Amino acid sequence: MSDCLIFAMLFAVYAVIGGNYAAGPAPKDLFDLNLIAVNTAMLLFSSITYGFAMLAMMKGKIGQTLTWLGVTGLFGLAFLGIELYEFAHLIHLGATPQRSGFLSAFFFLVGTHGLHVTFGIIWLVTLMVQVKMKGLIPANRRRLICLSMF
Repeated sequence: MSDCLIFAMLFAVYAVIGGNYAAGPAPKDLFDLNLIAVNTAMLLFSSITYGFAMLAMMKGKIGQTLTWLGVTGLFGLAFLGIELYEFAHLIHLGATPQRSGFLSAFFFLVGTHGLHVTFGIIWLVTLMVQVKMKGLIPANRRRLICLSMF
């Protein structure tokens, strides 16, 4: 629930000041919609593959669970790589957080989401090690279910 509240507040801030361009670039001047679509697909695919990991877990298949968790992590890393590229590109163009309210809100919202994904990957790898070492014991199953909500 705390994640929901944090992101609700960030989206509210973006909604309020996201239109303040301060005579600077607007979203249509900066964003490559194809890249955004690919990055969105990375997140969607990671959700799907995590679902496959949960199905494998429910069947007690450790190898398949670990494989799907690994694929999920790779999609998360791809998302982060694209996000970092996008940030570097925007900064290269001079579209930094100091430039306008829109860019401040954008960098803060998207950057916070990037941190969320980063911590999710760290948690994912930790659970993969635990499943590898101890199997799909009830505690690991519960942890995997908790991560699925994260």
